[in-house]
Amino acid sequence: MRARPFARRREQARRGTLKTAGTAALAAIALYSAQPAALARVGIGVGGAAALGLLGGVVAGSAIASANNGYYPGQPVYRAPPPVYVEEVCHVERRGFIDPYGVEHIRRVRVCE
Repeated sequence: MRARPFARRREQARRGTLKTAGTAALAAIALYSAQPAALARVGIGVGGAAALGLLGGVVAGSAIASANNGYYPGQPVYRAPPPVYVEEVCHVERRGFIDPYGVEHIRRVRVCE
């Protein structure tokens, strides 16, 4: 039986997330397992450095996540533009024409530009 396309995409996304999380966990283990040879002065120590790094990662991750996910208030709404009133420039002209019987007539015609 064939898998649905959405289920396949979810499976691929889950695999990508697991790969990323696994790589991050391996990198964290490798970095925190290496102990310094000696501390030159009194410092915050390895635990404090790990806690600050974790806190900084959480802050940076939340800032990135909130920047990419903007609030959209609902369905898009089309609003017609406001009406534009254009004053027509019109004048009246006298035009002559000849009817089928050969009689000339003159009419006033309104011409707008």
